Formats: sequence, structure tokens, C-alpha cells
Amino acid sequence: MQNRRLGKSAIVVSEICMGTMTFGSFADEATSLRILDRAFDAGINFFDTAEGYPVPPAPHYAGRTEEIFGKWLKSKNRDAVVLATKVSGPSHIWFSSPLRASRTALDRHNITRAIEGSLKRLNVDYIDLYQTHWQDPEIAHDETLQVLDELIAAGKVRVIGSSNDNAWGLMKSLATAEKLGVARYQTIQNNFSLNNRRFEDELANICRREGVSLIPYSPIGGGVLSGKYCRDEKPDARFTRYVEMGGRQAEMAARYRNSKSLASTTRFMDIAAEAGMSPVTMAVAWSKQHDFVASTIVGATREDQLDEIFAAADLELSADVLAAIDQVSADIMYPMG
Repeated sequence: MQNRRLGKSAIVVSEICMGTMTFGSFADEATSLRILDRAFDAGINFFDTAEGYPVPPAPHYAGRTEEIFGKWLKSKNRDAVVLATKVSGPSHIWFSSPLRASRTALDRHNITRAIEGSLKRLNVDYIDLYQTHWQDPEIAHDETLQVLDELIAAGKVRVIGSSNDNAWGLMKSLATAEKLGVARYQTIQNNFSLNNRRFEDELANICRREGVSLIPYSPIGGGVLSGKYCRDEKPDARFTRYVEMGGRQAEMAARYRNSKSLASTTRFMDIAAEAGMSPVTMAVAWSKQHDFVASTIVGATREDQLDEIFAAADLELSADVLAAIDQVSADIMYPMG
């Protein structure tokens, strides 16, 4: 397992990060703990969670994922684990958070309450990477960054990062941090996969020029790039359940699983087969094979999903495979919109 630096910080992490957003919902505690053990034994030292996990968001179990991770971490050397978590963004922008009576925001009050809650659930005295889960474009970055900088000064956080941000938001935050003389975002966590390459349009160039690392989530396109939705119209999987739930979850399922994304996935499966690997392995390898990526966040709800993911650890895709992938992306542009 290779290691890479988070932005311009002193923190170096494994190039694969274990995500945890289904721990406590689709994956029970026992399964979650086994997955964490398998990831750690495979050389992964970077783990990502959030105060609002697991998904789908619900008040009755919000925070459960951090509790499970905290239980697992008790058996490990804290210094051997790079822990990332997130403070929820504003409930009135993207979706209504299950936390704090759905009155979450990126102000001093909410960030202070969020970090104290996460530290308690995780049973730690510091977070390595603390991220704003989603952004509020209607407020200034000043208060958010000042509070986060104070958390670093207090020793509760080592570095900070953004998530689900756009090019304007990232550049505005960097400029604000420079103006105020406070800590800057070292990372950005956005959706990035074979089926969603929009990050390359503008944000990739910002990351290169400003020294910010992408830690992409959903490299397997929410499981779509495994091909399971191509083989079975209704597999026992997350987006099948999301469609049945309706509302925002059904809308999310439609974004990930649609005629264009299934058509591109079918072609990616053919490329992977010709190259002698699974489409999951190819998708993860492709994600981490970018100069602006520090670590690719993967997820699993079952142990048997891990082997294909871990097979990408030391894999570098050939120029021919990359060219074939680029041709699919040119023929079927922006499958996820």
C-alpha cells in the first residue's frame, strides 16, 4: 500500500481510505468491525466517517457510525490510525440533517457542539482531519475558518478539509484563510468516479495549483460500476432500497443508476474483462491514479466485497486501458449529470 500526503500538511496516508457511512445501517456492528480489521490488516491507515452517519440519514441512529468506529479504535494504537470525520453542513441547503433538530449550520455554535460530540463518540481527544460535510454558499467563510483554526490551536484537530464543494467555494475559502492568517483546507472530499468526472473540469486544476488534495468518495459509483445493476434490475443493494424509500433517496438513486450510467458501466466492464481484472478493481485503480488525489475512499457492507477493492492497491492501469476509458467518457458524457 503506497502513501501520499494530504495537501501541504504533515499527514501522510494510505492511498486507499476506508469509508464507513453504512456502518450501523446496512452493515451491522459485527460486520463493520470485521471490515475495519480487514482494511487495517491490508495496510490501510486512513478512515473516514461523519457525525451524521450512517446513511440513509435518520435521527434514531445518527452518530452510530462514529460509536462503532470508536469501539474498534480502542484496540488499536491511536497514532497508527489517521481519523477523518465531518461536521454537518446547513440543513436548509442540501438536505435536512438528522442532528441538532435539523438546525445544523457551519457557525461557531454548531461546530463547537459537533466536535465535542464526535470526540466523545469516537472516544479520542483529537481528530486528524476535520471536514465541513457540505457548504453554505450564502454565508462568509470567516467564522467557519476561524472556529476551525481555534480547534487546531486547542489540539482537538490536526488539519481541516472541505467536502462537496465547488470551484468558487474552494478558492473563496483559500483566499479567506490567507486573508485572515488562519488554517486552510488541505483536502476536498467530492464525488469522483468513472461515471462522474466533473471534478476534472475545474477543481482538479485548483487542487494542482493550490496544493489541495482530493479524497474522492464513491469511486465505484455507489456500487453501480461493479455491474450489479446491469446484471439484475433489482439487486439486494443500496439504490434498490433507496428507490423504495422515495423522496431524496430515490432522486439520489436515479442520479447514480440511469440509462447513461448503466450504458457506460457496461462498456467499462468489457474493458476490465479484457484487461483481466474486475470492474471494481479497475474503478478504484483509476480513481487513485490521478496526481491530485491523495487517497480514494472506498466502502463495503460485506467482507466479500473487499478483495476486489484491495486488489487495486498496487495496481497501475496501462496507457491502453486509460485510453479505452477516456473513449467511453467521450462517447457518453457525464452519465451522472
